[in-house]
Amino acid sequence: MPELLSPSEAARYEEQGYLGPFTAISESEMAVMRDRLDAEVLTNVGLPHGKSTSMRHLDKKLVYDLVTCPEIVGRVRDILGPDLLLWACTFWLKEPGGKEVPWHQDRNYWPIEPIVNITAWIAVDEVTEENSCLQVIPGSHRDVVPHVKAPEGKWFDEEADPGCVDATKAVRLTLKPGQFVLFNEKT
Repeated sequence: MPELLSPSEAARYEEQGYLGPFTAISESEMAVMRDRLDAEVLTNVGLPHGKSTSMRHLDKKLVYDLVTCPEIVGRVRDILGPDLLLWACTFWLKEPGGKEVPWHQDRNYWPIEPIVNITAWIAVDEVTEENSCLQVIPGSHRDVVPHVKAPEGKWFDEEADPGCVDATKAVRLTLKPGQFVLFNEKT
């Protein structure tokens, strides 16, 4: 597989903790896939957790093929090297008026050692500022932020300690369907 990241992109990932957007599949392909995801995946529970939104790469080839497409895997390989493992996959269904996802570092929730993870966040629908796009704080991956109990009504039980988060530095990541971003487990 040829290298997909330029040296400057790899350096930017190391410096900022995230990279993208890139295109995994076209908008028209994602429109077809979205219909299939709704009909074949999200309408029934999967293994091993019995949820429609978690670990579906284990029981649905459609999901596995999306999350292992060469455009994603090649870029992750360019950052971490060739020895890769897909260990989790989650659909985040963000409904209007739904719970807020608090500031956090994914590593707080992942029981993996050594802590070397990259998240590929793939847009199924258009992701805009108006519909709560993903936000990251460049460079925040350089430190582990303590997590504290989150207020009621948040998506997670814990959030990054608000005193340790400078949200004024946040970058909003808008994406078209089929695009993805990569980010470090501490971003």
